Amino acid sequence: MTFTTIFIIIIAVCSVFAGILLIKQSAKKFKLSDEQQEKVDIRKAEQLKKDKEQEK
Repeated sequence: MTFTTIFIIIIAVCSVFAGILLIKQSAKKFKLSDEQQEKVDIRKAEQLKKDKEQEK
């Protein structure tokens, strides 16, 4: 293999690795206020109820 081929392979592997690290970093959990969490829970309950009705 030539130097150019090896260099391109190294760049490609590093790009994939950097992308994975970026996704991992951006996937951190975020804090919701109590009011926001309550709204999320209500919406989730509504969606579960609709899903159960559609399954029947």
